[in-house]
Formats: sequence, C-alpha cells, structure tokens
Amino acid sequence: MNLKLIKLSVVVQFLVILVACNGEKNVKAEVTQENNKPNILFIPIDDLRPELGCYGNDLVISPNIDKLAENGVVFNNAYCQQAVCTPSRTSLLTGLRPDSTQVWDLRTHFRTNLPNVVSLPQFFKNNGYYTVGLGKTFHNTLQDSIAWNEYLHVDGFPFDPDAVYVNHDNIVEQKELELKRLKNGKAKFDKYGFIYSKTRSSEMGISEDDAYYDGAQTTLAIKKLKALKNSKTPFFLSVGFYKPHLPFNAPKKYWDLYDRDKIPLANNQYAPKDSPEFSIHGDAELRGYVDAKNNLPKPNEAPWDEDKQRELIHAYYACVSYIDAQIGRLLNELNQLGLAENTIVVLWGDHGWKLGEHNGWGKQTNYEIDTRVPLIISGNGVKSKGKTSHALTEFVDVYPTLCDMAGFSVPEHLQGLSLKPVLEDSEVTIKDAAYSQFLLGRYGPPEARKQERMGYTVRTDRYRYVEWYTWNKNKNVPEQLIARELFDHENDTQENYNIVNNPEHEILIKQLSNKLKEGFTF
Repeated sequence: MNLKLIKLSVVVQFLVILVACNGEKNVKAEVTQENNKPNILFIPIDDLRPELGCYGNDLVISPNIDKLAENGVVFNNAYCQQAVCTPSRTSLLTGLRPDSTQVWDLRTHFRTNLPNVVSLPQFFKNNGYYTVGLGKTFHNTLQDSIAWNEYLHVDGFPFDPDAVYVNHDNIVEQKELELKRLKNGKAKFDKYGFIYSKTRSSEMGISEDDAYYDGAQTTLAIKKLKALKNSKTPFFLSVGFYKPHLPFNAPKKYWDLYDRDKIPLANNQYAPKDSPEFSIHGDAELRGYVDAKNNLPKPNEAPWDEDKQRELIHAYYACVSYIDAQIGRLLNELNQLGLAENTIVVLWGDHGWKLGEHNGWGKQTNYEIDTRVPLIISGNGVKSKGKTSHALTEFVDVYPTLCDMAGFSVPEHLQGLSLKPVLEDSEVTIKDAAYSQFLLGRYGPPEARKQERMGYTVRTDRYRYVEWYTWNKNKNVPEQLIARELFDHENDTQENYNIVNNPEHEILIKQLSNKLKEGFTF
C-alpha cells in the first residue's frame, strides 16, 4: 500500500473518532430490554499474566479467581491493544484503539485528544447507574473525574500507592531516598503529603493484608458495597488492584504458599531468533529499583542470576495470591449481601509481564507474552458458565459487551464487538483476528529514545505477524517499513523463531499484511 495512504489513514481515523465523540458527552443510550438492570463489579488488575488455576497453571494459587471462573467464561485468547498501562486501559475504557485515542505512552490523557469521548463508567453513569471507583481503573496518575459519582481513596496512603513498604529497613531506605531527592530538588509532595519513591523490587511484608493499599481498599470497597445494597439504583463499582505491579510487595503469608526451589524458570531466556534487536528492549521499569539497576542483564546478554530470578518470580506469585485473597473477600461480601445473582463481574489484567521469557523482565513488546491477557466475565447474563472460550477477543470488546449485557444499544463509534454471543455459547467465535501495537522509543535510557518505531501486530488462530515502521512523532504517523516478524503458533507457541524470511511464506505474509491493515484501517 502507498505510504502516503498509510499516513493519511491514521490521521483520518483519529479525525473520524474525534467528530463521532463531539456529540457524545451526555447522550443516553436506547434501552433494548425492560428487565432490571444488572450491577457491574469491575476488577482491573495491574500486570497480571494469564497464569492462574483457571488458565491451567497448577503452580499459581488463585482459588478465588478460579471460583469466579466457575460462574463465568474464561477467555483464553484475549489480547490488550498495547502492553503499557495507560494505552491499554484507555483502549478498554473508551472502546477505541491507540491510533484512535492517540494515547501510546504513560503521560498522555485521552481527554487531551478526545475531550468529549464517553468512557465506559461514564456511559453507565449517564444511563442511570451510580458509579464508584477505587484504586487503579484508569492509569493511577491520570484519573477521569467525570466518569464517577464517587472516586474513593484510602486515608494514610500516597496518591500513587504502588510503592508502599512496611518493613522497618525498607521504610528507612525509602525515607533516606526521599530526603536525598528533596535536597536535590528532585522530589515533590502529592496532594496527600507523600513523596513517590521506590527502592527494593520486592518485599516480604511482616504485616496484615491492610498494611498495603490493595488490602485496605478492599476493606473500603466492602463498606461501599454494603451502602450500595440499600440503593434502588444499579451500580458500577470498579476496584482496581495495584499488585502484582512492581514493587512485588505482599504479606509474608502469601510468600509462604510457595516453595522457591520448586519454582520453574523460563526456558526461553533469549531474544526471538532472527527478530530485530530493538523488538526486545532493556526493561527500563525494573532498572529503577536499587536491587536491579546495576545487575539486570539486557536481553542480548547472558540471563540474570538464577537466585535473583527465583526471588522475583516468587515475589510475583505471592502478589498474585495476595490479590486473589482480596478478590475472595470482595466476592464473599457480594454473595452475603445477596447481590451476586444480579451482578456482572468483569476481571481483567491490563497486559502481560515477562518473567525471564525472551530474557526480559517487564512488559512493553508486541509478543504473546505481553499482549495476551486474562479476561473473565462472570455472573448475571452469562449462560455458558464454567467454560473456557478459545475465541479471539480484544480489550476493545469489553465496552460493547457490557452495554449489550445491560440492555443498552451499543454506541456505533466503538471499535470492538460484543462478546455476548460467546457468553451464551463458549464455542462461538466473533472475529478472526486480534490487534495490538507498541510504540518503541518513549521509554528507557536516552540511547533507546533516538528513534521512535511503531510495531503493529495481528494475531490469528495460528499466526502472529508484526510490521515495524519508523514513526513521525510530530505528525503521529508511521513512515518507512523497516522490519517484519512472523511466528507460527502451531510449531512455536513461545514465539522464539521469526520465520518471516522463509521464502515459502511469501503468500502467507501478503495475506497477513492485508489482514493487519484491516485492523488498523491503513
């Protein structure tokens, strides 16, 4: 396809969405059914891999999420639109892809580009629901006040509470760092009087659950559920959990669930063969912690020390089990209050996270390990209970799904499809491809930011195909095609071998390139 048309299509796509959203701010949807409106319990979880009991992982201890899955559908092939917090959450919560929201990094608020777009909780607020947000739904530092009737924060915690430490030595280290930053003029207080500082990448907390924010906000969410029960108005309650985001801090009792010596390490600790070197980069996030910044290898170097690998994986799993316990508390309260029968529960993790795979430690790639996500929809209106769907699905499908399940007409500008047919019959498929992208060059050390590159990827039942372009950051358009990748999941489920240069795949590559351009409206 002509390069000028490619550039033009990205701009036109954004303008079409901008026009579509201009009149949307207070529009109410047509009700398509007369029954009582279901409540919605929305559970975003940061950095959660689809490695849970209900996803077939026998090592990870997640009994409460597994129980939730027994009353719903597990989407085994769900994909985020970009493996970075803000773009991923923005896509799910607006029903639009990153090229349409123009959000590709952690700093951009979607309302800067689309001031009148109606976010998912705002849609329900506009249509008679009482919306309450706790924790991390939108990106933690980029809230959306007009989406909520109430947005709650637990007293005594920072505005951004992911880096909370409870052990004495770690607190001292954190406070010493804060003083140093204050003296250097590099620190500022948030609106609650805290300074955001991270030190160690993990902590085995000598504490109870509520010493960390996720436990404390679950206690607050339970109190709010009790109040919402007495209202005649249906509710949309979002309880966004921070763990297992770095630092991997969790109470000791969750660490004790695992035998570190029995935790397996990734068996593909190398970059994909014959892929461009830039496609796996240097895990900038983890390098911000004092125990990793000087010893964490780059993807093209020898793997990390095995003891350190096991420590970090152990910490990650402990955090998953800690969050699972909080979800159990929340679901138990929902049942005890008699709300479960008329509530849709949506649990999702915003993207994957490498634990040594491809010799990486973090997210931010176009590969399966980062783009494949957990998604479980359970409760009211789900007929195919206890089933696993292998249908290709995407985060942009969540918004139209909830509209459909609640009996509202689906806004026409949304770019996903309703998953209601799959919730009624888990054998149904609704699309033949899922799409993700990643803008490389806005993260990491200065040398990594010299050239921005956009990778677009399409995932079909069998293949993952990627096209990399140079990116014009002034015009926000792709320019020169510089690399391609092709992975065959029938023979290479870990995406270890890029086979794009194999001559026998020439026709297949053309087909997949056309399929990719359908998803990104090139």
